[in-house]
Amino acid sequence: MGMDLNYFPDIQLGDIAFNREESKHIIRVLRRKKGDEIFLTNGKGNRFKGIITNDNPTACQAEIIESNYIPKPRNFYLHIAIAPTKNMSRFEWFLEKAIEIGIDEITPVKCDHSERVTLKMDRLEKIMVSAIKQSQQLWLPKLNQLTPLHDLIASEFKGLKCIAYVDPENKTSLKSTFQHNHDTMILIGPEGDFSELELQSSIFAGYTPISLGENRLRTETAAIVACHTINLLNQ
Repeated sequence: MGMDLNYFPDIQLGDIAFNREESKHIIRVLRRKKGDEIFLTNGKGNRFKGIITNDNPTACQAEIIESNYIPKPRNFYLHIAIAPTKNMSRFEWFLEKAIEIGIDEITPVKCDHSERVTLKMDRLEKIMVSAIKQSQQLWLPKLNQLTPLHDLIASEFKGLKCIAYVDPENKTSLKSTFQHNHDTMILIGPEGDFSELELQSSIFAGYTPISLGENRLRTETAAIVACHTINLLNQ
């Protein structure tokens, strides 16, 4: 029996009751029954072990008997700020894959050329929870509200700050800018890229323009390349 991971943000030792949706998943999908072990996380580094005490598929209950804290697997912090795509499924794909690869914080940004200015945060959070459960991670990344780019670059970030920008003259690769085990923040622009004013403002705020390769990448692909590159270089 594999170790499936469930998410319960306010979990503590003792008796817990699952909602209808989670109960159905545990009993019908995972086929757990009374007396079986169950593993859960609060998304803050804790792994809990429990025993199912009621296998009702609409009102499952368990007794949590053990808790272990496991530190983050990375000794660097990765924050990607990305302009949400016009096609929302592409942004959701990025969110899911970035979490599987390894990321700590995501900020959707509103840019001059942004084509999307509203987000369904509840749906995005469900996708994130599903991704940590699937990849058996104990840390749920932080997802911020949609933030204007000028507000974001005005906020403090201690670490390497990069802005991915499409320009034939910009030959500085992320690999050459990268610093091992350093906190890193990367800005990824919308389909129409950053405006000249946004680029200059970001550089003034301490962001280094970087290239993610010769090919012109979609927004969500660029963000995944950046996420994967930082994780790979830090291995």
